[in-house]
Amino acid sequence: MLDAAAMRGEATPMREADQPQSLLMRFGADRPLAMDAGVALAPFQIAYQTYGTLNADKSNAVLVCHALTGDQHVANVHPVTGKEGWWEVMIGPGKPIDTDRYFVICPNVIGACMGSTGPASTNPATGRPYGLDLPVVTIPDMVRAQAMLIDALGVETLFCVIGGSMGGMQVLQWAAAYPTRVFSAIPIATASRHSSQNIAFHEVGRQAVMADPDWRGGRYHEAGVRPEKGLGVARMAAHITYLSDAALHAKFGRRLQNREAPTFSFDADFQIESYLRHQGRAFVQRFDANTYLYLTRAMDYFDLAADHGGRLAGAFKDTRTRFCVVSFTSDWLFPTAESRAVVHALNACGASVSFVEIDTDKGHDAFLLDVPELFSTTRGFLAAAARARGLR
Repeated sequence: MLDAAAMRGEATPMREADQPQSLLMRFGADRPLAMDAGVALAPFQIAYQTYGTLNADKSNAVLVCHALTGDQHVANVHPVTGKEGWWEVMIGPGKPIDTDRYFVICPNVIGACMGSTGPASTNPATGRPYGLDLPVVTIPDMVRAQAMLIDALGVETLFCVIGGSMGGMQVLQWAAAYPTRVFSAIPIATASRHSSQNIAFHEVGRQAVMADPDWRGGRYHEAGVRPEKGLGVARMAAHITYLSDAALHAKFGRRLQNREAPTFSFDADFQIESYLRHQGRAFVQRFDANTYLYLTRAMDYFDLAADHGGRLAGAFKDTRTRFCVVSFTSDWLFPTAESRAVVHALNACGASVSFVEIDTDKGHDAFLLDVPELFSTTRGFLAAAARARGLR
């Protein structure tokens, strides 16, 4: 069932799931996606955005992988929110990922809700949204779909693959699964597997969504409702993990919200309460609840060493990819120890790797914010990689 805005042709999450305002690559029944769940998904589609120009020998392509709540609108105005792209501080003319020099590709992952096939997409077999009928998606599934997109674009080798958080997991998977196709890689604020603590946080969020009466067993689209309360609570809980205690204290402390004294009620007395409620309300306007279930599950299942006898170095055996691994001192969601484990594994197999731990109090979300050290690190690494590859 379409809401009024969708019927008017306006950008809404429901409309974007099938008819995205971005580039679209469709794969028919003759080109299925082999999924870790043991099924072949076909047909399916990938929504994506590009920036800059692909050079004559197709050697300047940079693949940007988005995080859990991101999408393909990395450096353009978002069609639903009207806000600027989520990484415009990093991507554009003269910026660290310079679109005057590099051809940037940012796909929406499989399982998402902004045009790539996901639970909000129409299942061609039924004419209804997939809901929970969509097979569970994994990080390797996302990367296999992206590789099919890159093939379709005629790009044999990616100059660089970069991303943070869930995007960083995709970067590591790309380097492990397609070592000859990735010249350089920048995994940021990420890990080779999800910790039990992170799985626990995700489970709290999923249970919040599924406990909402409007979730309707995942069939809320057909009922014309959305589990906004449950998804909003999930977003509030997750958002806390993206920040640091120091950042929260500096921004909010124990300051009251538009009042001189406590109300002795359960209203949002504190600024931090009001902020989290706002985050929850804003999130549900652009994100699909079932997508939240699918993408958090994909992160939970990620374990790069699992297919290599539990030895992470085995995932990067004989790699020729150049790596720059980045972490942040105040990131307790993906702490520096997780990045060091990746670096140690790369060192163990003789890979070319540099490691930067950036001192900041901005927490996990630092990779999305104005952090000059991240900009200079990215710019410098890409410049050195470009010289090594002979890019002009």
